[in-house]
Amino acid sequence: QVQLVESGGGLVQAGDSLRVSCALSGRTVTNYAVGWFRQAPGKEREFVSVISRFGGTTYYADSVKGRFTISRNNVAATVYLQMNDLKPADTAVYYCAARATLSSGRYSSDQQYDYWGQGTQVTVSP
Repeated sequence: QVQLVESGGGLVQAGDSLRVSCALSGRTVTNYAVGWFRQAPGKEREFVSVISRFGGTTYYADSVKGRFTISRNNVAATVYLQMNDLKPADTAVYYCAARATLSSGRYSSDQQYDYWGQGTQVTVSP
């Protein structure tokens, strides 16, 4: 089992940057691909990005491609989501999730993940 804790959310203005973090603990973190999802009020949770176990493969939703960057530091057991040029449409609770896997797939469904964090709020004002 692995535990995930998000941090770094906050209130920013449109065009600003923000980095959210996901700290992993428990089992060996390199056993897990880690994804970021977000959920806005009244909407379903949606895929944002995923990174493979050693960081060699990443995937992004079209809505964030070119603005967001996912990375991980396995020594620090932390996954990051750097968000640039934020827009009001990026306002949501951001969740990280872990999937035990040996492959580097584009895990874009929340049904594909085994463990979840509690979320961190990101609010982007116009």
